[in-house]
Amino acid sequence: MDSTMKQVVETTYLTAPSAAQYRTILRFFYEQHERMRDYLTPEEVLQHVRSFPQFEDYDEDVLHQNLAKLVEWNNLSARQDMTNARTIEEYKKKRFKYYPTPYTIQIERMLIELENIVDDRFKGSLEPSQFERLLDALQKLDQQSDNPDRSMLVWEDILRAFKTIRTSTADYIAYINSEKTDQRMQSEAFLVYKAQFTNYLRDFIVSLQKTSAQIKELLERHTKRSLLPFFQKLVEKEKSIPRLEEVGVSDEQLLERYTETYHSIQRWFLDVDGQKSELEVLQWQTNEMIRRITRYVQRLGERQHHFKSHRNDYVHLAKWFAKCETLEEAHKISAIVFGAMQVKHVQLKKHTTDDLYSDTWDHAPEKVIIKPRTNRYREKTKATGVPLQTEKKREQREQYLKERYHQEKAVKKYFENGSVQLSKLDVVEPFMRKLLLTWMSKARANKEGFVTTESGMLLHIKPLEEKIILHALDGDLHMNDVLFELREEGRNG
Repeated sequence: MDSTMKQVVETTYLTAPSAAQYRTILRFFYEQHERMRDYLTPEEVLQHVRSFPQFEDYDEDVLHQNLAKLVEWNNLSARQDMTNARTIEEYKKKRFKYYPTPYTIQIERMLIELENIVDDRFKGSLEPSQFERLLDALQKLDQQSDNPDRSMLVWEDILRAFKTIRTSTADYIAYINSEKTDQRMQSEAFLVYKAQFTNYLRDFIVSLQKTSAQIKELLERHTKRSLLPFFQKLVEKEKSIPRLEEVGVSDEQLLERYTETYHSIQRWFLDVDGQKSELEVLQWQTNEMIRRITRYVQRLGERQHHFKSHRNDYVHLAKWFAKCETLEEAHKISAIVFGAMQVKHVQLKKHTTDDLYSDTWDHAPEKVIIKPRTNRYREKTKATGVPLQTEKKREQREQYLKERYHQEKAVKKYFENGSVQLSKLDVVEPFMRKLLLTWMSKARANKEGFVTTESGMLLHIKPLEEKIILHALDGDLHMNDVLFELREEGRNG
């Protein structure tokens, strides 16, 4: 059975009827484990439990029952203590010392982290320094050392930086998208933190764009094949550490474990099989957060403006009009404040300029055709003949056939030896580059990788893992190497 489907009996003590007693006992074992004391006697445990006011009357027999239950649930392991046996009766009584299992230590660590969560919300952060730390660690891969210890330190730096990036960014995104945060953003108190939030996110985006491109370039350059000596040093270091439970683990299994971990890091930063990388998703979510904050601030501003009283503004305008000595002067003020009265507005169909300060008469006029507003109106049409243009069509057809002939001739020349490998080509013509990419696209629809060209050739297309640069007359293309094998000649072959 898969380990994810089994019951975790080690967590039974958290929901048992006497959970308070069990948790007090195991927390004491965890605290002593952190102080490098693993083996504890029942007397030490009893003294600690009775130090709590609610457990002053805690009985020793109940303690032994609780310890036996925790051993049954794999939270503790018992070991017979024969050091202080002074009589045969004491030896037969089987005094035990207890020590916590690894599962229990990890569960208690998790519980301590859960207890420190305040207000049931995510924390996390968007720290550009973590990406810079990962970049520094990846750059050390270029300086591969023969020392397994130094290689392991570089690998641990990479994993530590990547784990921090993955957890902190995911937690902060979850915090921003939480319902409580969304409600606080819609309150007027959020206006004080608006600039701080947007600057924080914008600075993160700018710094991320600077370092992410370098990280992606390093991950693309450091393939599994090029890092094989580095991973072998990690395996050598791992095998030098004596672990009885991993005696049967082979070098190939350890090597696969390291390569899969590195592949997970690559998938986080690079697009794989048409799927967006987590880095691209993070950038999109950060930009979306900035847009969302801007929308909330705009709505809050509109809400404040709507409820704002304009009484003082109107009183001030009324004083202007009251000071006018003539009606003509009042008309002029009205034109400035309220604009022209009863004006017909004409809207242009085309957007002429984005300049807010340009004047209307600075642009060319637009002609507007006015049509009658009736359903019976039809535009007048005049019957005209269609020219055949036979000579022009014949010239175009001859030109097309001529180009087609030269292209097929060039294709045959490429396949003179029965195959074409992109990494072995020099500089190809633009039409040949388009043909190669078209054949690769069609071959993806075929499970076996076969494709038939327009001239009737049957090709078997085999993708390779090596990264190459395909040079063409109109530019260079970074891509994986591909092998084109000719299986059948065309109709003119």
